[in-house]
Amino acid sequence: MRVEILNTGTELLLGNTVNTHAAWFGRELFKLGLRVARQTTVPDGEAIREAIESCVARADVLIVTGGLGPTSDDLTRELAAAALGLDLITDEAALRSIEAFFAARGRPMAEANRKQALAPVGCDVLPNPNGTAPGIYIPPRINGRSDCALFLLPGPPRELQPMVHAEVVPRLRALTGGALPAASIELKFTGIGESDFHQGIDARLAEIEGLEYGYCARIGEVDLRLIGGTDAIARAKEIALWSFADFLISDDGSSLEQTVIALLARHRLTLATAESCTGGLVADRLTNVPGASEVFTHGFVTYANEAKTAVLGVPAADIVAHGAVSEIVARKMAEGALRVSGASLAVAVTGIAGPGGGTPEKPVGTAWIGLAAKDATTTASQILQPRQRRDFKLAASQAALDAVRRALIAR
Repeated sequence: MRVEILNTGTELLLGNTVNTHAAWFGRELFKLGLRVARQTTVPDGEAIREAIESCVARADVLIVTGGLGPTSDDLTRELAAAALGLDLITDEAALRSIEAFFAARGRPMAEANRKQALAPVGCDVLPNPNGTAPGIYIPPRINGRSDCALFLLPGPPRELQPMVHAEVVPRLRALTGGALPAASIELKFTGIGESDFHQGIDARLAEIEGLEYGYCARIGEVDLRLIGGTDAIARAKEIALWSFADFLISDDGSSLEQTVIALLARHRLTLATAESCTGGLVADRLTNVPGASEVFTHGFVTYANEAKTAVLGVPAADIVAHGAVSEIVARKMAEGALRVSGASLAVAVTGIAGPGGGTPEKPVGTAWIGLAAKDATTTASQILQPRQRRDFKLAASQAALDAVRRALIAR
């Protein structure tokens, strides 16, 4: 079944609003055994009608987002009806629901909101308990022009996503006859690049019959996507781990920070962080994971050299002699965080984010990662990631979390 998504709204093309629907629909439809064949984004206005006419000519299902509001530029329902040759009528149940929405909030309903109750003749009106814009389902062949099923959905994710789960998914299951999703897994790796896979295992993966595979490279991470039969996936996973097991973050899609939190919980250990160049990003990533409070104790952001000394006890003489970005300072920061926090482990990051501040000996992008534990010798490792400031911070935080992951796996 060919499924297409049509996202409407001038704000999406101007960049004022980020289109989060693309990734969300891809994930949700894949769970149903469906794949998005194409996503299109068009501005408000006549372009919507032109896009609908084009999409329904080749798609089995078209999902349109946005343009169901009360303002003059919300024209999706009108243009969809025109594209399919359908008349619009007021759906009385939808109108009462909109009126009740405003009454429950003690607000008068503007006359403009009445148009949100308009729907093409013969369609299903999809209730929206989270807003004033009902959705619309136009079944296949209702118009005589197309065999494409059409869903018109509100744009805001807080309204769209519940409507998809409650109203769209059951209808898609009926249209597909309950197609089963393909088996799939996602292996996440860190510390290696996409080219390593191409040179190491790409040719062997290509020989596996019935396997679809692909890579997604991010800063400090490569995801390997495997889709196919269970035997094909098992063979591919074995090949990948034979070569790159040491770099594996997870085989269930868990992020690096989720994996670190899970390992800490499994070992019943706690962690503290001491950060300079990353400005608290390592702690932020960890505390975004539910359950972090059980294993994460302290996050020290000692950006200034004086703070490294006053808070963590890094000797000022070491900073003067070796510089804030150095092996010894990274080690002392980790040891100080361990001592002050009382945690089982502590990781420290100090580096040069740029664009200035680098030297020939310590260029921009240099960082040192220190790791201290109560029952082990303190270690430090250097990375070089000459990137834009924000990307450098992400890469350095990734290296710090990976240092913790490796230490925990080695236990």
